[in-house]
Amino acid sequence: MNETDPIVEEVRRIRDAHAAKFNYDPKAIFQDIKEQEKRSGRKYVSFAEDDVAPPHALQPARAADRRADFEKYLAAVPNVAPPENDRFETEKRTS
Repeated sequence: MNETDPIVEEVRRIRDAHAAKFNYDPKAIFQDIKEQEKRSGRKYVSFAEDDVAPPHALQPARAADRRADFEKYLAAVPNVAPPENDRFETEKRTS
């Protein structure tokens, strides 16, 4: 399907022209868009929290944090031996 949608092409052309004004600098483009929003007088709604921190998994873990997490894990795991039928065989099989 090589057909091009004229509306999509127009949007891409306008977007490229806007980005070119700011030398394709994302921060400058974003700042301009935010300024346009302010000048428009319209009310824009954001559902993001004001003080959003990245998820814990994306933050570098400190050794103390890893140890604390491990201690929580150990506290949650029952301290009992597994049933006999739930063990790995330790001897090699010979065929």
